[in-house]
Amino acid sequence: MISSDAATRVRETFGLEPTREDGLLTVVLPVERWEELARFAKHELGCLYFNWLSAVDWKGEGFEVVCRLENLEAGLAVMMKARLGPGQSHCPTLTGLYRGADWMERECYDMFGIVFDGHPDLRRILLPQDWEGYPLRKDYAVDTPHAPYR
Repeated sequence: MISSDAATRVRETFGLEPTREDGLLTVVLPVERWEELARFAKHELGCLYFNWLSAVDWKGEGFEVVCRLENLEAGLAVMMKARLGPGQSHCPTLTGLYRGADWMERECYDMFGIVFDGHPDLRRILLPQDWEGYPLRKDYAVDTPHAPYR
């Protein structure tokens, strides 16, 4: 089974212990190795499809950036998770590896304030450029009055 082989290769290459379930390989890694694992997944595991990217706000414990890369021919999906510590909001961009990361990283920046270092055009994509705050953060005051959407 390819996910078994992929798990072994990730373990041997990165020293990380991925979990496997029904073709989904989940790898929790330090943010410093984010781009390295994505490159490995693309070139060594054949994950050419960038499915999605998002984040989770763990309220006071920092953010977690999550993305899913897939090898559609082999039925393998790699779920990458990188925990950003409290007060940390930077993650390397994957736009150099996957064009599909462009708008998803911009959305993550727009909603969570996570800065993707090296992104070619990191600016808001859903909200106006002068919008204050990041709506999907747990500390965002939802009752704050905002100017009407244009």
